[in-house]
Amino acid sequence: MARPDGGLIQETNLQYYAGAQIIYTSVAATTVYTFTFNTQLSLGSSTSWAPTDPDFGLNNFRIYTSPNGITGWVEYITTYTLVNGPTGSVITLAAQNIGTYVKVQLKTDAVANNYGGYQYTSLNDIVNNFIVGYVGQDKLIPRVNRTDVIFHAKRGLQEFSFDTLKSIKSQELSVPPSLGIVIPQDYVNYVKLSWVDTSGVKHTIYPTQLTSSPSNAPVQDQLGNIIQDNFSENIDGTSVTNERWQSNNTANITGLGFVNSNAPEVWMYDWWGENAWGAGGYYGQRYGGDPVNMQMNGWFNIDEARGTFNFSSDLAGKLIILEYISDGLAYDLDTKVPKMAEEAMYQHLLYSILSTRRDTVQIAPQYKQQRYAALRNAKIRLSNIKLDEIVQVMRGKSKWIKH
Repeated sequence: MARPDGGLIQETNLQYYAGAQIIYTSVAATTVYTFTFNTQLSLGSSTSWAPTDPDFGLNNFRIYTSPNGITGWVEYITTYTLVNGPTGSVITLAAQNIGTYVKVQLKTDAVANNYGGYQYTSLNDIVNNFIVGYVGQDKLIPRVNRTDVIFHAKRGLQEFSFDTLKSIKSQELSVPPSLGIVIPQDYVNYVKLSWVDTSGVKHTIYPTQLTSSPSNAPVQDQLGNIIQDNFSENIDGTSVTNERWQSNNTANITGLGFVNSNAPEVWMYDWWGENAWGAGGYYGQRYGGDPVNMQMNGWFNIDEARGTFNFSSDLAGKLIILEYISDGLAYDLDTKVPKMAEEAMYQHLLYSILSTRRDTVQIAPQYKQQRYAALRNAKIRLSNIKLDEIVQVMRGKSKWIKH
Protein backbone atom coordinates (compact mmCIF):
# COMPACT_ATOMS: atom_id res chain seq x y z
CA MET A 1 0.00 0.00 0.00
CA ALA A 2 1.04 3.62 -0.53
CA ARG A 3 2.08 5.55 2.54
CA PRO A 4 -0.95 7.21 4.21
CA ASP A 5 0.92 10.22 5.62
CA GLY A 6 0.66 12.32 2.45
CA GLY A 7 4.45 12.59 2.03
CA LEU A 8 6.20 12.79 -1.31
CA ILE A 9 7.50 9.22 -1.03
CA GLN A 10 4.57 6.97 -1.83
CA GLU A 11 6.32 3.63 -2.43
CA THR A 12 6.98 1.20 0.38
CA ASN A 13 10.50 -0.15 0.97
CA LEU A 14 9.44 -3.45 -0.64
CA GLN A 15 8.29 -1.63 -3.74
CA TYR A 16 11.41 0.52 -4.03
CA TYR A 17 14.19 -1.92 -3.15
CA ALA A 18 12.71 -5.25 -4.30
CA GLY A 19 10.34 -3.99 -6.99
CA ALA A 20 7.47 -6.00 -5.49
CA GLN A 21 4.07 -5.31 -3.98
CA ILE A 22 1.99 -7.93 -2.16
CA ILE A 23 -1.76 -7.63 -1.61
CA TYR A 24 -3.61 -9.90 0.81
CA THR A 25 -7.00 -11.12 -0.34
CA SER A 26 -9.20 -10.41 2.68
CA VAL A 27 -12.53 -10.72 0.83
CA ALA A 28 -13.64 -13.86 -0.97
CA ALA A 29 -13.81 -13.92 -4.77
CA THR A 30 -11.65 -10.80 -5.20
CA THR A 31 -10.84 -10.00 -8.81
CA VAL A 32 -9.56 -6.40 -8.86
CA TYR A 33 -6.16 -5.45 -7.42
CA THR A 34 -4.57 -1.98 -7.53
CA PHE A 35 -0.77 -1.68 -7.49
CA THR A 36 0.86 1.67 -6.72
CA PHE A 37 4.40 1.54 -8.08
CA ASN A 38 6.08 4.73 -9.23
CA THR A 39 6.93 2.73 -12.34
CA GLN A 40 3.87 2.25 -14.50
CA LEU A 41 3.06 -1.39 -15.24
CA SER A 42 2.95 -2.25 -18.94
CA LEU A 43 2.11 -5.22 -21.14
CA GLY A 44 3.64 -5.96 -24.50
CA SER A 45 0.15 -6.52 -25.92
CA SER A 46 -3.36 -7.30 -24.71
CA THR A 47 -2.58 -11.03 -24.94
CA SER A 48 1.01 -11.00 -23.63
CA TRP A 49 -0.09 -12.30 -20.22
CA ALA A 50 0.52 -15.76 -21.73
CA PRO A 51 4.16 -17.02 -21.69
CA THR A 52 3.59 -18.41 -25.19
CA ASP A 53 2.72 -14.98 -26.58
CA PRO A 54 5.50 -13.41 -28.72
CA ASP A 55 5.21 -10.16 -26.73
CA PHE A 56 5.47 -11.81 -23.31
CA GLY A 57 9.09 -10.67 -22.95
CA LEU A 58 7.98 -7.03 -23.36
CA ASN A 59 5.97 -7.08 -20.12
CA ASN A 60 7.78 -5.18 -17.36
CA PHE A 61 6.31 -7.29 -14.56
CA ARG A 62 5.07 -10.75 -13.54
CA ILE A 63 2.26 -11.85 -11.24
CA TYR A 64 2.54 -14.53 -8.55
CA THR A 65 0.13 -16.01 -6.00
CA SER A 66 0.80 -17.77 -2.70
CA PRO A 67 -1.38 -19.33 0.02
CA ASN A 68 0.72 -17.87 2.86
CA GLY A 69 2.73 -14.97 1.40
CA ILE A 70 6.07 -16.58 2.31
CA THR A 71 6.51 -19.74 0.28
CA GLY A 72 4.74 -21.53 -2.54
CA TRP A 73 4.73 -18.62 -4.97
CA VAL A 74 3.29 -19.72 -8.32
CA GLU A 75 3.32 -17.54 -11.42
CA TYR A 76 -0.13 -16.47 -12.54
CA ILE A 77 -0.46 -17.18 -16.28
CA THR A 78 -4.23 -17.08 -16.68
CA THR A 79 -6.04 -14.32 -18.55
CA TYR A 80 -5.95 -10.90 -16.89
CA THR A 81 -6.28 -7.26 -17.91
CA LEU A 82 -4.32 -4.14 -16.98
CA VAL A 83 -5.59 -0.55 -16.83
CA ASN A 84 -3.35 2.34 -15.67
CA GLY A 85 -5.13 5.20 -13.95
CA PRO A 86 -4.55 8.05 -11.49
CA THR A 87 -4.79 5.74 -8.49
CA GLY A 88 -2.33 3.17 -9.84
CA SER A 89 -2.20 0.13 -12.09
CA VAL A 90 -5.43 -1.87 -11.85
CA ILE A 91 -5.16 -5.58 -12.64
CA THR A 92 -8.27 -7.74 -13.00
CA LEU A 93 -7.66 -11.45 -12.37
CA ALA A 94 -9.81 -14.50 -12.04
CA ALA A 95 -11.51 -14.62 -8.63
CA GLN A 96 -9.01 -15.30 -5.83
CA ASN A 97 -10.07 -17.06 -2.66
CA ILE A 98 -9.83 -15.38 0.70
CA GLY A 99 -6.39 -15.79 2.25
CA THR A 100 -4.56 -15.66 -1.10
CA TYR A 101 -1.57 -13.36 -1.48
CA VAL A 102 -1.13 -11.71 -4.88
CA LYS A 103 2.31 -10.29 -5.75
CA VAL A 104 3.43 -8.19 -8.68
CA GLN A 105 7.18 -8.41 -9.27
CA LEU A 106 8.81 -5.86 -11.55
CA LYS A 107 11.51 -7.13 -13.86
CA THR A 108 15.10 -6.21 -13.04
CA ASP A 109 15.41 -3.39 -15.58
CA ALA A 110 12.12 -1.85 -14.43
CA VAL A 111 13.35 -1.88 -10.81
CA ALA A 112 16.68 -0.30 -11.77
CA ASN A 113 14.96 2.49 -13.70
CA ASN A 114 13.14 3.45 -10.51
CA TYR A 115 16.26 3.74 -8.35
CA GLY A 116 17.24 7.30 -7.57
CA GLY A 117 14.03 8.66 -9.03
CA TYR A 118 13.32 10.88 -6.02
CA GLN A 119 16.02 13.32 -7.16
CA TYR A 120 13.90 14.16 -10.22
CA THR A 121 10.53 15.72 -10.86
CA SER A 122 8.59 15.04 -14.00
CA LEU A 123 8.06 17.59 -16.75
CA ASN A 124 4.32 17.13 -16.29
CA ASP A 125 4.63 18.13 -12.61
CA ILE A 126 6.74 21.15 -13.61
CA VAL A 127 3.97 22.31 -15.94
CA ASN A 128 1.23 21.72 -13.33
CA ASN A 129 3.16 23.44 -10.54
CA PHE A 130 3.93 26.44 -12.73
CA ILE A 131 0.29 26.91 -13.67
CA VAL A 132 -0.72 26.71 -10.01
CA GLY A 133 2.01 29.07 -8.77
CA TYR A 134 2.30 31.66 -11.53
CA VAL A 135 -0.95 31.72 -13.51
CA GLY A 136 -4.24 33.20 -12.34
CA GLN A 137 -5.95 36.32 -11.07
CA ASP A 138 -3.61 38.83 -9.36
CA LYS A 139 -0.56 36.88 -10.61
CA LEU A 140 2.06 37.81 -13.19
CA ILE A 141 0.34 35.75 -15.87
CA PRO A 142 -3.46 36.11 -15.72
CA ARG A 143 -4.05 33.28 -18.16
CA VAL A 144 -2.08 31.04 -20.49
CA ASN A 145 -2.78 27.97 -22.55
CA ARG A 146 -1.38 24.77 -21.12
CA THR A 147 0.02 23.91 -24.56
CA ASP A 148 2.10 27.11 -24.48
CA VAL A 149 3.54 26.16 -21.08
CA ILE A 150 4.36 22.66 -22.35
CA PHE A 151 6.12 24.12 -25.41
CA HIS A 152 8.34 26.43 -23.35
CA ALA A 153 8.97 23.66 -20.80
CA LYS A 154 10.24 21.32 -23.50
CA ARG A 155 12.41 24.02 -25.00
CA GLY A 156 13.80 24.79 -21.55
CA LEU A 157 14.54 21.13 -20.91
CA GLN A 158 16.39 20.92 -24.21
CA GLU A 159 18.52 23.97 -23.50
CA PHE A 160 19.26 22.94 -19.91
CA SER A 161 20.22 19.42 -21.03
CA PHE A 162 23.08 20.72 -23.14
CA ASP A 163 25.10 22.38 -20.37
CA THR A 164 23.28 22.25 -17.02
CA LEU A 165 21.36 19.05 -16.36
CA LYS A 166 22.85 15.62 -15.88
CA SER A 167 21.69 14.38 -19.25
CA ILE A 168 24.82 12.50 -20.28
CA LYS A 169 24.12 9.02 -21.59
CA SER A 170 26.58 6.25 -22.34
CA GLN A 171 26.79 3.10 -24.40
CA GLU A 172 29.23 0.19 -24.14
CA LEU A 173 30.10 -1.04 -27.62
CA SER A 174 32.69 -3.11 -29.46
CA VAL A 175 34.47 -1.70 -32.48
CA PRO A 176 33.73 -4.03 -35.44
CA PRO A 177 36.21 -4.86 -38.24
CA SER A 178 34.59 -2.10 -40.31
CA LEU A 179 35.84 0.35 -37.63
CA GLY A 180 32.52 2.22 -37.60
CA ILE A 181 29.63 2.32 -35.12
CA VAL A 182 26.26 3.97 -35.68
CA ILE A 183 25.48 7.23 -33.89
CA PRO A 184 22.83 6.63 -31.15
CA GLN A 185 19.26 7.46 -32.05
CA ASP A 186 18.91 10.26 -29.46
CA TYR A 187 22.42 11.66 -29.99
CA VAL A 188 22.97 15.43 -29.97
CA ASN A 189 26.71 15.75 -29.31
CA TYR A 190 29.48 13.59 -27.90
CA VAL A 191 31.07 14.15 -24.49
CA LYS A 192 33.84 11.57 -24.46
CA LEU A 193 34.90 8.33 -26.13
CA SER A 194 37.14 5.85 -24.33
CA TRP A 195 38.40 2.32 -24.83
CA VAL A 196 38.42 -0.03 -21.86
CA ASP A 197 41.35 -2.27 -20.98
CA THR A 198 41.24 -5.67 -19.26
CA SER A 199 41.24 -3.97 -15.84
CA GLY A 200 38.16 -1.92 -16.70
CA VAL A 201 40.15 1.33 -16.86
CA LYS A 202 39.10 3.91 -19.44
CA HIS A 203 41.57 5.40 -21.93
CA THR A 204 40.46 8.54 -23.73
CA ILE A 205 40.11 8.34 -27.52
CA TYR A 206 40.78 11.70 -29.13
CA PRO A 207 39.18 13.22 -32.23
CA THR A 208 41.56 13.64 -35.13
CA GLN A 209 42.09 16.13 -37.92
CA LEU A 210 44.47 13.74 -39.68
CA THR A 211 41.68 12.45 -41.90
CA SER A 212 38.03 12.98 -42.72
CA SER A 213 35.19 10.93 -44.18
CA PRO A 214 34.06 12.34 -47.54
CA SER A 215 30.30 12.62 -47.89
CA ASN A 216 30.54 11.45 -51.51
CA ALA A 217 33.09 9.56 -53.59
CA PRO A 218 31.88 9.88 -57.20
CA VAL A 219 33.34 7.54 -59.82
CA GLN A 220 35.55 9.26 -62.43
CA ASP A 221 36.84 8.31 -65.85
CA GLN A 222 40.47 8.56 -66.94
CA LEU A 223 40.05 12.25 -67.75
CA GLY A 224 38.71 13.00 -64.28
CA ASN A 225 35.12 13.50 -65.39
CA ILE A 226 32.42 12.25 -63.02
CA ILE A 227 30.43 9.36 -64.46
CA GLN A 228 26.61 9.34 -64.35
CA ASP A 229 24.18 6.45 -64.46
CA ASN A 230 21.22 6.00 -66.82
CA PHE A 231 19.19 8.44 -64.70
CA SER A 232 21.82 11.21 -64.98
CA GLU A 233 22.79 10.80 -61.35
CA ASN A 234 26.44 10.65 -60.28
CA ILE A 235 27.67 7.14 -59.57
CA ASP A 236 28.94 6.99 -56.01
CA GLY A 237 31.92 4.73 -55.35
CA THR A 238 33.85 3.63 -52.27
CA SER A 239 35.89 6.22 -50.40
CA VAL A 240 39.60 5.58 -50.93
CA THR A 241 40.35 7.92 -48.03
CA ASN A 242 38.40 5.70 -45.64
CA GLU A 243 40.08 2.57 -47.00
CA ARG A 244 43.56 4.01 -46.54
CA TRP A 245 42.78 5.24 -43.03
CA GLN A 246 41.36 1.84 -42.03
CA SER A 247 44.47 0.03 -43.27
CA ASN A 248 46.87 2.57 -41.82
CA ASN A 249 49.32 1.49 -39.13
CA THR A 250 48.87 4.20 -36.51
CA ALA A 251 52.31 3.42 -35.06
CA ASN A 252 53.79 5.19 -38.07
CA ILE A 253 52.06 8.38 -36.90
CA THR A 254 52.47 8.16 -33.13
CA GLY A 255 56.08 7.02 -33.18
CA LEU A 256 55.21 4.04 -31.00
CA GLY A 257 56.95 1.80 -33.53
CA PHE A 258 58.04 2.21 -37.13
CA VAL A 259 60.03 0.41 -39.78
CA ASN A 260 63.19 1.69 -41.46
CA SER A 261 66.09 0.16 -43.31
CA ASN A 262 68.50 0.17 -40.37
CA ALA A 263 66.29 -1.19 -37.59
CA PRO A 264 63.34 -3.49 -38.23
CA GLU A 265 61.38 -2.01 -35.34
CA VAL A 266 61.93 0.88 -32.97
CA TRP A 267 59.76 0.83 -29.85
CA MET A 268 58.93 3.70 -27.58
CA TYR A 269 59.92 1.96 -24.34
CA ASP A 270 63.60 1.68 -25.31
CA TRP A 271 64.01 4.59 -27.70
CA TRP A 272 66.44 6.29 -25.28
CA GLY A 273 68.63 3.31 -24.45
CA GLU A 274 69.18 -0.13 -25.89
CA ASN A 275 66.77 -1.79 -28.26
CA ALA A 276 65.47 -5.34 -28.09
CA TRP A 277 68.56 -6.72 -29.88
CA GLY A 278 71.11 -5.13 -27.57
CA ALA A 279 72.24 -2.48 -30.04
CA GLY A 280 72.50 1.22 -29.26
CA GLY A 281 69.49 3.39 -28.65
CA TYR A 282 67.64 5.43 -31.26
CA TYR A 283 67.59 8.80 -29.53
CA GLY A 284 66.30 11.49 -31.87
CA GLN A 285 64.48 9.17 -34.28
CA ARG A 286 61.18 10.91 -33.49
CA TYR A 287 62.47 14.46 -33.83
CA GLY A 288 59.81 16.67 -35.40
CA GLY A 289 56.84 14.58 -34.29
CA ASP A 290 53.66 16.55 -33.52
CA PRO A 291 52.86 16.21 -29.77
CA VAL A 292 49.14 16.12 -30.52
CA ASN A 293 49.72 12.77 -32.26
CA MET A 294 52.10 11.31 -29.68
CA GLN A 295 49.56 9.11 -27.92
CA MET A 296 48.61 5.45 -28.11
CA ASN A 297 44.86 5.51 -27.43
CA GLY A 298 43.76 5.81 -31.05
CA TRP A 299 41.54 8.33 -32.79
CA PHE A 300 38.02 8.76 -34.03
CA ASN A 301 36.26 11.00 -36.51
CA ILE A 302 32.57 11.49 -37.26
CA ASP A 303 31.13 10.62 -40.65
CA GLU A 304 28.17 12.99 -40.72
CA ALA A 305 26.89 11.77 -44.09
CA ARG A 306 26.61 8.13 -42.98
CA GLY A 307 25.89 8.81 -39.30
CA THR A 308 28.79 6.84 -37.84
CA PHE A 309 31.79 7.18 -35.57
CA ASN A 310 34.87 5.92 -37.42
CA PHE A 311 37.91 4.68 -35.49
CA SER A 312 41.58 4.15 -36.26
CA SER A 313 42.73 0.63 -37.08
CA ASP A 314 44.40 0.02 -33.68
CA LEU A 315 40.96 0.12 -32.01
CA ALA A 316 39.49 -2.81 -33.97
CA GLY A 317 37.88 -5.25 -31.54
CA LYS A 318 38.31 -2.89 -28.59
CA LEU A 319 35.57 -2.36 -26.01
CA ILE A 320 34.64 1.31 -25.98
CA ILE A 321 32.36 3.59 -23.98
CA LEU A 322 30.54 6.34 -25.84
CA GLU A 323 29.33 9.18 -23.62
CA TYR A 324 27.02 11.64 -25.32
CA ILE A 325 24.43 14.35 -24.73
CA SER A 326 20.74 13.94 -25.47
CA ASP A 327 18.18 16.73 -25.35
CA GLY A 328 16.09 15.03 -22.65
CA LEU A 329 13.01 14.65 -24.85
CA ALA A 330 13.75 11.54 -26.90
CA TYR A 331 11.87 9.15 -24.60
CA ASP A 332 9.22 9.54 -21.94
CA LEU A 333 11.65 8.42 -19.24
CA ASP A 334 13.93 11.33 -20.11
CA THR A 335 11.31 14.00 -19.52
CA LYS A 336 12.34 14.70 -15.95
CA VAL A 337 14.19 17.52 -14.26
CA PRO A 338 16.57 17.32 -11.27
CA LYS A 339 14.94 18.95 -8.27
CA MET A 340 18.01 21.16 -7.85
CA ALA A 341 17.13 22.77 -11.20
CA GLU A 342 13.38 22.98 -10.62
CA GLU A 343 13.39 26.69 -9.71
CA ALA A 344 15.47 27.43 -12.82
CA MET A 345 12.78 25.78 -14.93
CA TYR A 346 10.06 27.92 -13.34
CA GLN A 347 12.06 31.09 -13.97
CA HIS A 348 12.69 29.99 -17.56
CA LEU A 349 8.97 29.44 -18.11
CA LEU A 350 8.12 32.77 -16.52
CA TYR A 351 10.55 34.73 -18.68
CA SER A 352 9.75 32.83 -21.88
CA ILE A 353 6.00 33.37 -21.56
CA LEU A 354 6.29 37.04 -20.53
CA SER A 355 8.68 37.80 -23.40
CA THR A 356 6.28 36.39 -26.00
CA ARG A 357 3.17 38.25 -24.87
CA ARG A 358 2.46 41.71 -26.27
CA ASP A 359 1.17 43.11 -22.98
CA THR A 360 4.13 41.95 -20.86
CA VAL A 361 7.11 42.13 -23.20
CA GLN A 362 8.22 45.42 -21.57
CA ILE A 363 8.74 43.84 -18.14
CA ALA A 364 10.32 40.62 -19.45
CA PRO A 365 13.99 41.82 -19.26
CA GLN A 366 13.94 42.03 -15.46
CA TYR A 367 12.80 38.42 -15.27
CA LYS A 368 15.56 37.46 -17.66
CA GLN A 369 18.02 38.37 -14.89
CA GLN A 370 16.13 36.14 -12.46
CA ARG A 371 16.26 33.32 -14.97
CA TYR A 372 20.00 33.77 -15.37
CA ALA A 373 20.58 33.77 -11.60
CA ALA A 374 18.43 30.65 -11.08
CA LEU A 375 20.23 28.84 -13.91
CA ARG A 376 23.61 29.77 -12.45
CA ASN A 377 22.56 28.40 -9.04
CA ALA A 378 21.37 25.19 -10.69
CA LYS A 379 24.74 24.74 -12.42
CA ILE A 380 26.58 25.21 -9.12
CA ARG A 381 24.33 22.75 -7.31
CA LEU A 382 24.52 20.12 -10.05
CA SER A 383 28.28 20.45 -10.44
CA ASN A 384 28.43 18.29 -7.31
CA ILE A 385 31.68 19.77 -6.02
CA LYS A 386 32.82 18.07 -2.79
CA LEU A 387 35.50 19.60 -0.57
CA ASP A 388 36.96 16.22 0.41
CA GLU A 389 37.50 15.32 -3.25
CA ILE A 390 39.26 18.62 -3.93
CA VAL A 391 41.51 18.10 -0.91
CA GLN A 392 42.39 14.59 -2.10
CA VAL A 393 43.43 15.89 -5.53
CA MET A 394 45.42 18.79 -4.09
CA ARG A 395 47.49 16.45 -1.94
CA GLY A 396 49.61 15.80 -5.00
CA LYS A 397 50.55 19.45 -5.51
CA SER A 398 53.68 19.13 -3.37
CA LYS A 399 54.82 15.85 -4.90
CA TRP A 400 58.34 15.96 -6.30
CA ILE A 401 58.65 15.07 -9.97
CA LYS A 402 61.98 13.52 -10.83
CA HIS A 403 63.73 14.53 -14.04
